Amino acid sequence: MNIEAVFEQFPNLKSDNFLLKKIEDHHLDEIFEIYNNDKVFEFCGIIPKHNKATVKNTIGHFERDYNKRSRVKWGIFANSEPERLLGIIEAADFNQKVNAVTVGYFLSESNWGKGIATEALKILIDFLLTEVHVNRIQAEVMPQNETSKKVLLKNGFVKEGTLRQATLWAGKGIIDIELYSILKEDLG
Repeated sequence: MNIEAVFEQFPNLKSDNFLLKKIEDHHLDEIFEIYNNDKVFEFCGIIPKHNKATVKNTIGHFERDYNKRSRVKWGIFANSEPERLLGIIEAADFNQKVNAVTVGYFLSESNWGKGIATEALKILIDFLLTEVHVNRIQAEVMPQNETSKKVLLKNGFVKEGTLRQATLWAGKGIIDIELYSILKEDLG
């Protein structure tokens, strides 16, 4: 795994339609729109934040986690509006022993159903496989999160199974999670 491709310098990633780049303090209003909405985190292990100052601190946590080399959160932006944040996509749990990483994503509710998460995930998959040289990309999904499962399946992920009462998620307690993955060999 080429971990330096991720952590030596913050990687900006793009496709014809979208740009994945660092989230900055001036994106506070868009980040607040996401974190202030209970529906966004209905199926996530994240507790919504209804206080703007708390959300501003959260942006600082993104930087802290990146500097600790534990997690990368990219803002998802349309190339046509490169300063309006549409959502967040992340890579975490870099397991260098088996060349594996876990991904997750969430969009502001106004951007649901537009194919944004599907394309942003494709950008991230391409980067992780070609530049970082990971072998396995996985995602953990609550069984009720049908929308997220569709995003994964459209990107070639395979459902591996359900882990029963396997994890503790903030605000949710102990839950079942479905595990999805894609391997480098799956893409030929």
